[in-house]
Amino acid sequence: MKWISDSNILIVGLGLMGGSYARALKRLGYRVSALARRPETVEYAIGQGIIDAGSTFPDPELVCGADAVIFALYPGVFKNWVRDNQYLLKPGAMLTDVTGVKRCIVYDIQEMLRPDVEFIAAHPMAGREVSGVENSDDRIFQGANYIVTPTEKNTPEAVEWCKSLGRILGFRRISVLSPEEHDQMIGFLSQLTHCIAVALMTCTDNRHLADYTGDSFRDLTRIARINDAMWSELFLLNQDELLRQMDGFIGELGALRELLAAGDAEGLREKMRLSTARRAYFDK
Repeated sequence: MKWISDSNILIVGLGLMGGSYARALKRLGYRVSALARRPETVEYAIGQGIIDAGSTFPDPELVCGADAVIFALYPGVFKNWVRDNQYLLKPGAMLTDVTGVKRCIVYDIQEMLRPDVEFIAAHPMAGREVSGVENSDDRIFQGANYIVTPTEKNTPEAVEWCKSLGRILGFRRISVLSPEEHDQMIGFLSQLTHCIAVALMTCTDNRHLADYTGDSFRDLTRIARINDAMWSELFLLNQDELLRQMDGFIGELGALRELLAAGDAEGLREKMRLSTARRAYFDK
């Protein structure tokens, strides 16, 4: 399937990310429909022109009419939806997702899926510290990174189709990783950073600190306003990799503590010089 202007796109899960996808694709001229749990979510999205049509259940007309389906669901809910409703999918339909973990999702979905539809997984590395379709904003994709995670079951055409979705949405860099490589990377770049932010906010209950804080603390803890249901599920589904990354971080923090306790100024400066050099990679 090519991304042609008369394609019908179905978004399953109309929260922040699903809503942002819907806004972008609607603005680009596609016919966009959506499935959401709450009637008020569907009503809001239609009223704001985010989608053309919507339903709170797997409406056969919407599902059967979709050339492409984008899943913006929690991992467990995603697998259950495909298991229970894939019979409604149009033959030849292309499926993709926005899920933040891959090993526990991609292989299970591909194993259960009908042979006449194809699932090619992806992860938009974009988001905000708020939730809900009312906070959706397709500008979050501009300049962000987008990762496609194919397996041996995917066709080259599906991989290119998924990459082209990232391009039309406005992502800056399109990368291809295996599900295993993705989960290793995300364990460090996203999940560990959320763990650090949570730990910073839970290690003291001094509310007066808010009166004195500067930008460094605000920047470090921006992501501590966290969706506990979603992120706890993501952490547990990537448990082995996240534990490995946490152990590495704890080791480095311990090394810094030992340098500080020993009064080793040069050792501390060497760590800081290494940190500065590595941070420069992200400024390019």
